[in-house]
Amino acid sequence: MMSKPGPVQIVTVCKEEHSFTLDQEALARVLLAPEVRDKHVVVLSVAGAFRKGKSFLLDFMLRYMYRKGDENWLGLDDEPLTGFSWRGGSEPETTGIQLWSEVFPVRKSDGTEVAVVLMDTQGAFDNQSTVKDCATIFALSTMTSSIQIYNLSQNVQEDDLQQLQLFTEYGRLAMDEIFLKPFQSLMFLIRDWSFPYEYGYGFRGGNEFLDKRLQVKEAQHEELQTVREHIHSCFTNISCFLLPHPGLNVATSPSFQGQLGDVATEFREQLQSLIPKLLHPDRLAEKEINGNKVTCRGLLEYFKAYIKIYQGEDLPQPKTMLMATAEANNLAAVAAAKDHYYKNMEKVCGGDLPYVSPDSLEEKHDFNLREAVHTFSSTKKMGGQEFCDRYQTQLEKELEEMWLSFSKHNESKNLFSAFRTPAVLFVLVCLLYVLSGVLLFVGLSTIALVCDCTLGVVMMAMLTWAFIRYSGRYHTVGGAIDQAAGVVLEQATVVLNKSRGVSTIDQKKSS
Repeated sequence: MMSKPGPVQIVTVCKEEHSFTLDQEALARVLLAPEVRDKHVVVLSVAGAFRKGKSFLLDFMLRYMYRKGDENWLGLDDEPLTGFSWRGGSEPETTGIQLWSEVFPVRKSDGTEVAVVLMDTQGAFDNQSTVKDCATIFALSTMTSSIQIYNLSQNVQEDDLQQLQLFTEYGRLAMDEIFLKPFQSLMFLIRDWSFPYEYGYGFRGGNEFLDKRLQVKEAQHEELQTVREHIHSCFTNISCFLLPHPGLNVATSPSFQGQLGDVATEFREQLQSLIPKLLHPDRLAEKEINGNKVTCRGLLEYFKAYIKIYQGEDLPQPKTMLMATAEANNLAAVAAAKDHYYKNMEKVCGGDLPYVSPDSLEEKHDFNLREAVHTFSSTKKMGGQEFCDRYQTQLEKELEEMWLSFSKHNESKNLFSAFRTPAVLFVLVCLLYVLSGVLLFVGLSTIALVCDCTLGVVMMAMLTWAFIRYSGRYHTVGGAIDQAAGVVLEQATVVLNKSRGVSTIDQKKSS
């Protein structure tokens, strides 16, 4: 027997860990039904802030889909509204992402049949969701829908546009290759519109209002221009519908269950205009990704792929405006402190300045390090002490790396350091030549031959080192020769120190 249609939870949010889980079996039951799995899919989703009537609106869409042949599809005045779970009050109702369990086949005027899926999403900015939670839900909804309804209250404010910019950019980051605009249709649905004397209810007034609100002007601040250009670059189609307030009985009555008798007449009239136009067969846009139409079966695979991206750590962490500003503020202070340290150290050992003794250079480093940290500490910063301490630790680490760079640069100016390898090799050549002659003189020709062979190897190493320094090629071989020369010099120094120690002890005994 077929189960009764109802909402199906496909994306679950773990509130403690702020992680997301896709119920693949539940999603497969909806999308892989034999009658729809190979049809091109239309996904209509409603997203926006919590407690703004998203599920309430979707239930009227459900009523239309079940009764679209009936002129009185809105129903009777005393008929309760059922479908996606909704209720009055201040606490959120929907969590994660839900789909209606029944997919609606719709035949267009050209004879093609598409499968319509209705999607409900968790409201953004409740008291239990982080910015990442909100961004992920909105991004998943936008990436998988072909018609995204952005549900707003009373007006389109600048922070609504900035949040839309953040959420859509978070979605675009998860998409590997984008040849066209990444998303399809975006409809601003302005609820409780109170200014019909400026812009009338419906699509016409809404589009006139939105055109003015999203207009890019030369006189605007660059930040405002960027937000609007971003929104235009993300969506193929953008529209707007202005919807009146549903009435005080809807907003304030605890016993309201969706009966039309309690809904304001203006609201009902605009619903009868909005929903039939929105769900008209020829206005339904099939889901496309990079210009290719997606079937229900394909949509399942895209859901699997996208949820893996948001479960991983590849994407940056979306932040609140305060955190983003505090981060930029602290990074600017770090950059200023590093610049202060760099300029002062450049005056000591930078560029063409002569070699500085290591002790003197380290003394200058310690002084400039303290000055740089003081520059960072004295700058006014946002984010609280603990947040600022984290950036001070980062600064100190980066300054130590700069110090190592300056130290190596200064060491490269040391003439002995520059000619250490050829000097060591030259001394070895001389010693081996003399030793070979002495051994040959006393009759140890075999050992003398070994010395001659070693002498040849050392001379080859010297010539190779000279070629590498001249040509700038084969750095690995040159490094190996430098390292070998360093080991020889170090061992020679150890032997000399030991011999000096022994002679000193003999002198003490004789005295």
